[in-house]
Amino acid sequence: MSLNRVILVGNVGKDPVIRYFDRGVAKATFPLATSETYTNQQGETITSTEWHNIVLWRSLAEVAEKKVKKGTQLYIVGKIKTRSYVDKDGNNKYITEIIADTMMILDRKQGTATTSSASPANHEADETGFNEPPVQAYNNSSNNKPIDIISEPENLTDPFSDEQLMSKSDDDLPF
Repeated sequence: MSLNRVILVGNVGKDPVIRYFDRGVAKATFPLATSETYTNQQGETITSTEWHNIVLWRSLAEVAEKKVKKGTQLYIVGKIKTRSYVDKDGNNKYITEIIADTMMILDRKQGTATTSSASPANHEADETGFNEPPVQAYNNSSNNKPIDIISEPENLTDPFSDEQLMSKSDDDLPF
């Protein structure tokens, strides 16, 4: 048995880049920063930031185009995928991406935030001390009513083969 699953909570580093392909298939790419803060032996507070390349397809990409911008805090669930391509100088390049199938917008907007059914109704901290913030999410139907979570059906495959993705230029990279 194996499992390829990633859960990230972080801040968007740049506005998403949206591309539309044949048959109206949308793809959004952007970097997401996750940070960890700790105190070293000398008593100094150290913050370590990791950057993740996020890829959203179809309706998730369309939501990102409308609702996600630099600084937005997101909850992302997806899988890790590493691909390679040859740059314009003939060098082999590798990129690791998070192909997201679930996204929740965690930013609170006054009067418009909705709460996920997975979070406590009273928003009290659980036994780990984590206090879940209100969640703003949108469904993939045309009426854009708030819902609890946005997910792509898991049985869908990417509209392009790995060979087509590898042939993309540096301009298609999310950073």
